[in-house]
Amino acid sequence: MNDPLDLPLRDIHLPDGVAFWPLAYGWWILIAVIIMTAIIAFIVYKRNQKARISAITLARVEFARITSEYQKSNETLMLVKEISILLRRLSISLFPRTEVASLTGEEWLVYLDRYVDGAPFTEGQGRMLVDAPYRQNVDTEELDTLIQQCHNWIETVSQTRGKPA
Repeated sequence: MNDPLDLPLRDIHLPDGVAFWPLAYGWWILIAVIIMTAIIAFIVYKRNQKARISAITLARVEFARITSEYQKSNETLMLVKEISILLRRLSISLFPRTEVASLTGEEWLVYLDRYVDGAPFTEGQGRMLVDAPYRQNVDTEELDTLIQQCHNWIETVSQTRGKPA
């Protein structure tokens, strides 16, 4: 018989290890999905940021128009009504509609107070946003204070990024 050491056999060769590169198709698809998700999230974020900025800019312009019309006409009831509408429109534009749209009366004033220091709407001249239609007359100084409070509210909300003070 033949001697096993004389046989022309080779030593055992192990296969090469699994290479990291090139990646399999599934990994490429996963990478593409992650990149697309990041791009879409960035675009949505920028679009929302742009919409927020444009809503605030339009509110500032509208507020200036309302106050200049008041200075020409001195219609107090119309001023208070338009300011209230403007604040509501801005709130609906910046914050969830379900959180803002149904608020009326005292709840609306409490909501406005959430974004400023103190309680200028529930305890101060801001109450006129709710009370003005039922008043016989409104003092000019009270209106000036209301205008200033509403202006401050718009500026504060423009800087809060949607978080109450």
